[in-house]
Amino acid sequence: MQRFVSIANRMPDKRQAAVRRADFEEIFGDYDPAAAAEQAARCSQCGIPYCQIHCPLQNNIPDWLMLAAQGRLEEAYELSSATNNMPEICGLICPHDRLCEGTCVIETAGHGTVAIGAVERFITETAWTEGWVKPPTPSSELDHSVGIIGAGPAGLAAGEQLRRQGYQVHVYDRYDRIGGLLVYGIPNFKLEKEVVERRARLLADGGVVYHTGFEVGRDASLDELRARHDAIIIATGVYTSRDIAIPGVGLKNVIQALDYLIASNRKGLGDAVPDFDSGTLDAKDKDVVVIGGGDTAMDCVRTAVRQGAKSVKCLYRRNREYMPGSLREVEHAEEEGVEFVWLAAPEAFLGNGKVNGVRAQRMRLGAPDADGRRVPEAVGDGPFTTPADMVIRALGFDAEDLPEMFSCPGLALSQEGTLDVDAETMMTNLDGVFAAGDIVRGASLVVWAIVDGRNAATHIDAYIRAVERDGRAA
Repeated sequence: MQRFVSIANRMPDKRQAAVRRADFEEIFGDYDPAAAAEQAARCSQCGIPYCQIHCPLQNNIPDWLMLAAQGRLEEAYELSSATNNMPEICGLICPHDRLCEGTCVIETAGHGTVAIGAVERFITETAWTEGWVKPPTPSSELDHSVGIIGAGPAGLAAGEQLRRQGYQVHVYDRYDRIGGLLVYGIPNFKLEKEVVERRARLLADGGVVYHTGFEVGRDASLDELRARHDAIIIATGVYTSRDIAIPGVGLKNVIQALDYLIASNRKGLGDAVPDFDSGTLDAKDKDVVVIGGGDTAMDCVRTAVRQGAKSVKCLYRRNREYMPGSLREVEHAEEEGVEFVWLAAPEAFLGNGKVNGVRAQRMRLGAPDADGRRVPEAVGDGPFTTPADMVIRALGFDAEDLPEMFSCPGLALSQEGTLDVDAETMMTNLDGVFAAGDIVRGASLVVWAIVDGRNAATHIDAYIRAVERDGRAA
């Protein structure tokens, strides 16, 4: 270990931008065993593992890096999967530069971070190849059942944890595939769909029952589901796109990011997508402008490049330093030909029935707000106009009106419109109904959804055991 002085940081080979612009395949290759071991051996095994501290899952990163460096990959996988239900997915899409790798001790010392995410992916892919990844088969079955609403990362993580304990787990989802936004919201060049499908099949092989195309409120009310199960987890995520109140927002070809990404992903999966085939949600030969600076905006600009857009620009009201998304994604986008227009805020979408431009105002950064981010202010030296045949609004997401959707007006909401839960138990105001993931914390990272799903499973187990013991919740 501690070979960071003599060995440089090296990611798996990255395909050239000119090549990857033409397809939706992943942009990185795979390590061979020697390269993975060499990179894992760069870990300094520091006394205070900041990588682990800043991982939401508290993954035991230094130990599984040491095992990988020694070639003990099966043990490395067992340690990695003990705290993470989807290590292969986190190895691909976690913003490592903002979490584990960004706080790596040798990175802050100037030696370049350990390639934690790439090694994590190598360990897990090796485990799949060698047959070390097993379904969550319990040692004994319980009579109790849990219903999970939502088949995204929070719901699946909770389902696996509960199934391992012997609970009968039923997952309900309105889409026709399991995975939520892992399937429909994230492009293939970041997360190939087979990776998600493989994990979903594993849970089904372990006894998790899926009910796809199932809408709570249409196929059954929340109260009806409560009657079927001993406990419920709501893990629906947040799907309502935030809007922008400026002139021209209703023009044709001014679209929401999620509509655009779902259409692209469905097309890649072979589905019939009329709005894509008509050109409405296809960026081919268009001047595309994306509004926003998060990871969803990066997914949109990089998808537009691959669809053959004439030009792709990203307008963001702050600068690169204050981008909420991963800076690595920005670098990938720039390599692929995306132009970033920093310190620019749209003030109107222009056109006659159909958008043909974006009028924007130059901004500057003023004093910090309560979160420490400097507030953008208009410069006041006049607007500028950018041509646009398609404008994609990637401004974040809010919760849907679940009490209305689920025919359950008594379900309590927070001031932000997310579900209001007890901070200690994760239970909503309805007895036996818990909630996890973005529907509680707001739009966030996949890794945090996994954390919440695992925690919800722990609280549900305690709740059911308490009810069985004395007829009341603990």
